[in-house]
Amino acid sequence: MRVFKPAAIPPSEITSRERYLNRREVIAGLAGTGLAFGATTALAAERLKFTKNARLSTSEPTNSYEDITTYNNFYEFGTGKAEPAERAARFKPKPWSVTIAGEAEVKGTFTLEDILKPHALEERIYRLRCVEAWSMVIPWVGFPLGDLIRRFRPTSRARYVAFKSVMRPDEMPGQRFPVLDWPYVEGLRMDEAMHPLTILAAGLYGEVLPNQNGAPLRLVVPWKYGFKGIKSIVEIRFTERVPPTSWNISAPREYGFYANVNPQVDHPRWSQAQERRIGAGIFTPKQPTLMLNGYADQVASLYAGLDLRKNY
Repeated sequence: MRVFKPAAIPPSEITSRERYLNRREVIAGLAGTGLAFGATTALAAERLKFTKNARLSTSEPTNSYEDITTYNNFYEFGTGKAEPAERAARFKPKPWSVTIAGEAEVKGTFTLEDILKPHALEERIYRLRCVEAWSMVIPWVGFPLGDLIRRFRPTSRARYVAFKSVMRPDEMPGQRFPVLDWPYVEGLRMDEAMHPLTILAAGLYGEVLPNQNGAPLRLVVPWKYGFKGIKSIVEIRFTERVPPTSWNISAPREYGFYANVNPQVDHPRWSQAQERRIGAGIFTPKQPTLMLNGYADQVASLYAGLDLRKNY
């Protein structure tokens, strides 16, 4: 398997940690005056212990912490990009549990600590590409989903992995409206789920995930569009058949099961051939969208013989 070369620029030099910490001190000062934008969720962060995985990281400069935590798609808190950061303060990611179900030898409900404890966390810098033609580069902290799957020993009937998000309309105001068929659900083929690039993320920038980014546990599949990255996961189910996915239920003509980044397949309402990096400025020219989001060397073999125009 071909993988990325080690990052040419260490992540610690791409984004100054001192500058980031100074920003948090300013936010802390503003919090007492009620002026801090999304400050409650930002200040709840805790540091994580992790190693850095340069081998599976891109060498592109990361987006700022502010970009990543204030420009989000998280419809459970609202459809606007700023609404998750504005509305996520009431969400309670602790205590948390995840149910393992379906075609597996080991099943049950496990605390977040049960889920995380056996796994060594590592930082991986991945691209995130969204269907609205914007992208980011994010230093996720997590562990391979495949390592978790092996713990629960799926049976030979398990061909897919289905995920479900939490349903808490009292804390997630977007769920009070029928924008989607709640709760949010997603799924992967088993070989996609087991691929070394697929991770469950518990943090970013070395800290636990902020509420607006999917606390406390979210999926990250870097060669797929961002809507595959289901957030605030409460159930993982092993299935024999293709599981339903929220955006395919809502708009099957626009959103298929695979959701692989493919610049040759346009969304029915816009082109996917180019993208703009968040934070680059509206006058910065867009850049070409890379096949499979730049991860083709690693994952193209998963789709050998599969028509990626029909299986979008």
